[in-house]
Amino acid sequence: MDAVQCDVEPVGTRLLVHVRGQLSLASAPLVRTALFKCLVEQPDAVVVDLAATVVTEPAALAVFLAATRQASLWPGVPLLLAAPDPAMAEMFTSGYGRLAVHASVPEALNAEIRQQTSVIRDTLLPASGAARRARELVTEGCLRWELPQLVGPASVVASELVTNAVVHARTLIDFQLTLGRRYLIVAVRDGSDAVPVQPPPASGDPDDLRGLLLVKTLACRWGTLPAYGGKIVWATMSRRGLPD
Repeated sequence: MDAVQCDVEPVGTRLLVHVRGQLSLASAPLVRTALFKCLVEQPDAVVVDLAATVVTEPAALAVFLAATRQASLWPGVPLLLAAPDPAMAEMFTSGYGRLAVHASVPEALNAEIRQQTSVIRDTLLPASGAARRARELVTEGCLRWELPQLVGPASVVASELVTNAVVHARTLIDFQLTLGRRYLIVAVRDGSDAVPVQPPPASGDPDDLRGLLLVKTLACRWGTLPAYGGKIVWATMSRRGLPD
């Protein structure tokens, strides 16, 4: 096995990722991308089958910690590892104790997941009214969830992310507002794989500076994830209305 291969299989409401081949520092980015794409689909859980994985460099196991950290920020989907090899399970236990490691795929697939989120979704056309609709959804969600202090900042973040998708992607936009345990999360999915880049501070174009700099200022964190047929841009805001 000279390379790593990730095959994704839906099992009920969960996604099962079979990682086959040699996991090394060189092949870890491919695994990372595959896991991130699965997270974007927002199943109940992502289960990683490591039965056919050969770890050639133990440091490469950090890819699963990185994916778990991303999942905790957005979209809050549990990442469950199935490592039937006792030696591999021991590597996780000794170096990555925060990961959820199970002895088999059936055990991981049957693990109980506690759902802790509320969600508002809509599909927006790439038109001038999309940002206004996003602000309306944010206002609706913040008032429903008793977070009036976030109506203003979350509306600005949502408006900027949607406007960016309208201007640059020009595809249908999947908008999602999620209430997590600690954060309110705005996510925008479009059909372009072009990653938004924050303009340099020295940019003289005020329109160029407005969008992502506002998002960076108002959000605790923001980022992008690859998706099948496009990407997700997400931002989180503390439910307390204060920066972390």
